[in-house]
Amino acid sequence: MSASSISKSGTWTSFLKSLASFNGDLSKLSAPPFILSPVSLSEYPRYWADHQEVFVEPSLIDNENYKQRCSCDKNVESPEMARMLAVIKWFICTMRSQYASRTEKQGNEKKPLNPFLGELFVGKWSNKDDPSLGETILLTEQVSHHPPITGYSILNDKHNIRFHGYNHLKTSISKTLTLNVKQYGHAMLHIRDDDETYLITLPPLHIEGILAASPYAELEGRTFIQSSTGLLCSIDYSGKGYFSGKKNTFKARIFKDPKQVDDKTKATYTINGQWSKQSTIVKHDPKLGDSEPKLFFDAELPKVCELYVKPIEEQHPLESRKAWKDVADAIIAGDMSLISKHKTALEEKQRAMRKEEESEGRVWQTRWFNCVNYDLEESASSSEDGSSMIGPTEEDQYLALAKAFNLSTKNVPSGTLAHEKHHKKADLTSLHWRFVRENWDNDKDIIA
Repeated sequence: MSASSISKSGTWTSFLKSLASFNGDLSKLSAPPFILSPVSLSEYPRYWADHQEVFVEPSLIDNENYKQRCSCDKNVESPEMARMLAVIKWFICTMRSQYASRTEKQGNEKKPLNPFLGELFVGKWSNKDDPSLGETILLTEQVSHHPPITGYSILNDKHNIRFHGYNHLKTSISKTLTLNVKQYGHAMLHIRDDDETYLITLPPLHIEGILAASPYAELEGRTFIQSSTGLLCSIDYSGKGYFSGKKNTFKARIFKDPKQVDDKTKATYTINGQWSKQSTIVKHDPKLGDSEPKLFFDAELPKVCELYVKPIEEQHPLESRKAWKDVADAIIAGDMSLISKHKTALEEKQRAMRKEEESEGRVWQTRWFNCVNYDLEESASSSEDGSSMIGPTEEDQYLALAKAFNLSTKNVPSGTLAHEKHHKKADLTSLHWRFVRENWDNDKDIIA
């Protein structure tokens, strides 16, 4: 069914009316089957590493080869700057996968399944076509249901890469039926035996094209990449306006001093373009002036690497594709009654588990992630609603990196700075989720 015929259908019209009048958590809103995805939101962290060559590249840059490996500037001044450029290239590379690839394949963005508490997704990139890349493992876990929070970790032991983070989406609808999404959480990339770490904030976005039954995502606002070497990258996003501009536009600037982030004249590099297509880079040299624009990245060139996921019959009951199989099959068949039947059965089972835990004075224990309360003293512990929390360690890298560019450590929209209004609201918490490698290494029930 085409977007044009869908937009004129009675089902879509009814959905738009319910959307316009809905008040509450939009994730609970029932949508017609043709806009439902058979894939759980727990699978989405895969997009961080779909392009394995680009994901691994920062860890391959060292003191000897940094100029050779930095294709966008053969005169790059340091290995640290070369790695920052490689990290930015990887980050921009993930944008198309995360926010445009589904629209390109399906014709429009679809509503994913909402993960249940404890839901897991496990996969791996074996990279058999290029063994030099090593094996990369993906782990995701739904660590909270109210609010819905997904923790994720991506590991490549061959190249000493650890990438982990968590995400919580808050959605609202405008009068023009544009869906606005604020992302809460952050990610951290560790390379070179944790010798170098990057703190990454997540962009806000909005879903356009709902009236025409052809939803697609567009990024907005600003994100940051702060390196433990002191380098900072700020990235601003914009989309196509009514009369000018291009969709998926971004402008990134790299600063040697995070305190200079608001002074564009202090940027060492500026990167311009579309995160779904091409971008160019200009180097700003105080003595030589600005360089000619040079191709930085072409998002349409890197191949998507195949993620291996175990057959459903080999999966644990908590693994996403096994748990949602009946619902996913019904969505693919377009059978709304079967979707409702199987989805209700799964949700009722979850409610029964929560009631049983409550009656026994227990709370659900997360598997691979711990909640760190940054309002606690270092290494202290506390209990909230029966669940244990720990305070940050003395060497906590998140605190150090956040402090470098004045990032709020409260539970506010990702990328909020400490002087901005969201940070100043009363009764804010500072709870952040951290992957515990030891828990995964000792897990005997789940394999990749």
